[in-house]
Amino acid sequence: MKSELYIARRFAFKPRSSSKPTFIVFIAVAGIALGTAALILTLSIVKGFSSQIENKLIGFSSHFQIRQAEGRLFFPLPADTVRLNSIDNISSVQPFMEKNVVLQSKGDNGELIQPAMLKGIFGKSPPAFLKENIIEGSWFNDEEPSSMHVLVGKPLAESLQLSPGSRLMVISAVDESSGELIKPTDNIVDLLSAMDLELATVSGIYETGLNEGFDDYMVIADLAAMQRIFHTGKTRISGYEVMVHDIEQLNATATAAVNALGYPFYGYTVYERYNNLFEWLKLQQNITPLLIITITVVAVFNIISTLLVLIIEKTKEIGMLGALGLAPGKISGIFLSQAFLIATVGILAGNLLAFGFSVFELHFQLIALPQKNYFIKHVPIQIELLDYLLVSCIVGLLTIFFAFIPARVAAALKPGTALLS
Repeated sequence: MKSELYIARRFAFKPRSSSKPTFIVFIAVAGIALGTAALILTLSIVKGFSSQIENKLIGFSSHFQIRQAEGRLFFPLPADTVRLNSIDNISSVQPFMEKNVVLQSKGDNGELIQPAMLKGIFGKSPPAFLKENIIEGSWFNDEEPSSMHVLVGKPLAESLQLSPGSRLMVISAVDESSGELIKPTDNIVDLLSAMDLELATVSGIYETGLNEGFDDYMVIADLAAMQRIFHTGKTRISGYEVMVHDIEQLNATATAAVNALGYPFYGYTVYERYNNLFEWLKLQQNITPLLIITITVVAVFNIISTLLVLIIEKTKEIGMLGALGLAPGKISGIFLSQAFLIATVGILAGNLLAFGFSVFELHFQLIALPQKNYFIKHVPIQIELLDYLLVSCIVGLLTIFFAFIPARVAAALKPGTALLS
């Protein structure tokens, strides 16, 4: 062991009067540990929050959608699917249909009415996103050809007083040939005859935490059942939902997909469709650097003040070392070594504290959030090794860098003055 590191360890952790570290060293270690833990948890929570919201938005739709102009319904061609699947970054292509409807149910105090979006999705088994969020009932079991089975969001189900097995009226005022709303007319009989009135059965209730425009508005049905019951033809759809392998190339892939199909198709990504929500997430991420800078500055001043106090405590020892011929550079190295030791212990303790808190919260989920405002019930934490390494390196480097100030003060002490103090 180098002499500087040995003396630094004795100064910091084994003072002459006791076998335990001094109080100021405990404070320094605790400060660095708390600062490190706070930085790691800040990154973990911000990343976890962004990741969960992004996954929910993608789960409700896809990475990007392809439609025809003015929302017209159209017949899908096998050649279109082949063109889309031939694009390297595309992993899946699924047709879907959407209809603006009004839902009517019988409540305890009379008829209840709510507007909604009825979305038909392809497949006999639920997508993983919906499957894990079904809280009552189950996926559709379309055994009754004359009835449509639907999944309803929890807020909408509460508004309409629905439960699995409930029946509700689905009222559609959409022109089947174009997918547009039926134009108003003076003849009320013609208007009513143009509207579709269909009976649906609630198969299950889901809850994703995304309230406005999602759980309280979106009703999920089987695509084939919608096509059959609403008489839109065998395969008429609203568009394609496309998932990609590499989300970094999402914009380029969406552009390539639209170009492959040509006019009148157009596309938009999930980030464009829900731009307001993603801007809100960016705003929260932009605050993170300010928090990191603030906590880092506190940690830096903590180590500087700690070393200055240790210099005052060890003034006579410093003078004695100088009188014995220890060079000023060696004395400076002693206090840099002290900073290194204190920072190492503090950083390790901070990492353990952050990891322990993260695992504890992920397991027990004790910190609740208002789901209506944040779209999630509990604090989300995303544990990434890179965040731990990055924060540890930054705190360690800054601590050593700013430790040069008190180290130079110690090296500048004259032996005679220090011994007489």
